[in-house]
Amino acid sequence: MDYLGELQCSAVHVPSSQKLITDAPVDNGGRGMQFSPTDLAGVALGTCIMTMMGLVAKNNNLDLSGMTARVTKEMSKSPPRRIAELSVIVTIPTGNTLTDATRTKLEKSAHACPVKQSLHPDIKIDIEFVYTPQTDSTTA
Repeated sequence: MDYLGELQCSAVHVPSSQKLITDAPVDNGGRGMQFSPTDLAGVALGTCIMTMMGLVAKNNNLDLSGMTARVTKEMSKSPPRRIAELSVIVTIPTGNTLTDATRTKLEKSAHACPVKQSLHPDIKIDIEFVYTPQTDSTTA
């Protein structure tokens, strides 16, 4: 990782050579042009949840393509500056095709995600699951 100056940092994923740049948020003196480090904590949580659910889906011959996660991050109002809350809405476009038992497996896997388990217990984490009917793009 390298400090680029002006509150920006870069990191390179060695196996793939993919580069990531972070920027401090505007409310903390940055330009807010890239993900902030605390934004990446929310991204890590959302993608970890979907990955864990994807593993359950793969093991149960389910297709969760089109699943989305929306993470809202709230910073603490008083010092020290830290993440106070992460709210996640996971939308699963498989509608009524999932049994209650399968939904339970998916949701348990989300709550067991390693990122969620690694975050400080003082961070409030809410996960909401929304099951929507799968749309057929050929009829639109």
